[in-house]
Amino acid sequence: MKAFKYILPIALLATGISSCSKIIDLKPESNVTVDQYYRNYDEVKAALTGAYNGMQGPLKNEWSLTELRSDISKQGAPNSTAVANINYNNLNTYLQSSIHPGVYDYWFAAYKNIRSANYVLRSLGVKYENGQTTMGEGTAVMTEDQKKQLAGEALFIRAYHYYNLVRLYGGIFIIVDQQTPAQVKKIPRSSVADVLNFIEADLEAAVGFLPTVPYSAQKTEDLGHVTKWAAESLLAKLYLQLNKKAEALTLLNDVIDNSGHDLLPSYADVFSVANEVNKEIIFAVRYKSGGAGLGNHMANSFAALNSGSTIVNGNGSGLNYPTANMEAKYIAPATGFVDKRKAATIDRYNALTYVKKFISPVMVKDDAENDFPVLRFSDVLLLKAEALGFTPEAVALINRVRARAGAGAYPGAGNFNAQFYLYPESGAEAITADNFIYKLLEERRIELAFENHRLFDLHRTGKFIELMELYYESEYDSHYKRFKPAVPLQELKDNLAVRPLLPIPQRELDTNNEIEIGQNDGY
Repeated sequence: MKAFKYILPIALLATGISSCSKIIDLKPESNVTVDQYYRNYDEVKAALTGAYNGMQGPLKNEWSLTELRSDISKQGAPNSTAVANINYNNLNTYLQSSIHPGVYDYWFAAYKNIRSANYVLRSLGVKYENGQTTMGEGTAVMTEDQKKQLAGEALFIRAYHYYNLVRLYGGIFIIVDQQTPAQVKKIPRSSVADVLNFIEADLEAAVGFLPTVPYSAQKTEDLGHVTKWAAESLLAKLYLQLNKKAEALTLLNDVIDNSGHDLLPSYADVFSVANEVNKEIIFAVRYKSGGAGLGNHMANSFAALNSGSTIVNGNGSGLNYPTANMEAKYIAPATGFVDKRKAATIDRYNALTYVKKFISPVMVKDDAENDFPVLRFSDVLLLKAEALGFTPEAVALINRVRARAGAGAYPGAGNFNAQFYLYPESGAEAITADNFIYKLLEERRIELAFENHRLFDLHRTGKFIELMELYYESEYDSHYKRFKPAVPLQELKDNLAVRPLLPIPQRELDTNNEIEIGQNDGY
């Protein structure tokens, strides 16, 4: 039984709550109606539930804008001429255009839920002005502690969406209040720096608003909600991007030392539908099977193509197809130390590799129970290693993650890469100042595979072009050379620098008759 699933039926919130079979999107008829509805704690909490539900929307195709544009995932039928597969190929090869449907769908879903969060924040009197996020008088009446709790959760949701948007699209539109379409059209794109400062302000406010409650002390009904630890973890990741390593370390140490979160003994158990919101999960987007419209699509989307009901009821679509380069990174010898993450992450059906991590039994297609992890404790440990840089403590953090995955002590002789070892303190296979960032990125790649981190990690650490070029080289003959039409290897490499960002959707440019919106380079 889920402690906190977003299953509150919301229908026409302007007129109250009625029973229905699925979540209805939060679409108040007008600002006046919203003001009238969000009058107290229960009403704002109901609206916040809508914003939690809305986090599922962008995840429908986030994998295609993140993992598919990294060295983790590819389109599994390279010689296909189907329109959908060509669209995936264009993302995979950085040939996407401003009219790409996936580019717009993600943009729309994220901004749609930002609007939901903004309605909640407005009712609580939260404002962003002069680079600061503050809370004053709102329309809803409740205790100060209740206001802070709801505001902290809503600010995290808003910051999470904006952070993903700015990392994918570059400078975007900062919308913090509900306005008419004509007013919105007059809002220009903000710079990347301004957007990051805005996200920083929101997350810092969220950290200040949310109470300090360790995982073990959380009430059952609160499990799954945004916590101070989630806000600190996301803010620490932002600090690393801003090169504020000292500030990041302060937050990461607080999460590690005081949150009560920890690694589970078993990697596979982290993703089990029988063990959700476990102590390793700092925050996840939650799903609920049962025909309420809140089930997870990933089981059917990611199961092997044409696998019938062998893997999951309703067949698989074969999306998010693991690259051979990715699969080869798991060390799984016949005997000795084995990376246990492979068996929990990917599998094979006949000759087809597929993502196993988010597959659970379903009664109805696209209605799985699996939650999607956004922040995990292992992520925090590896972020701390990144913040520390090459030090014995950082290597120990990497080894802590590897040990849970099954790594054993290196005997100091033999082929280090033939089995799954802990990194030794010295010797040919030790982590050094020169290879530290590569070893760290490799560990994050395997540990967090198919959780939509890899592309962001490559950009944050400045290794995007270098490692993507090596990936294209490794799979050009076996995969990319088979495209119709084939894309030359050098063009693949060149595209990385020409179009590292997604385009602003063309629809945004075409429908704005108030101001001219600049497009990203390369489009």
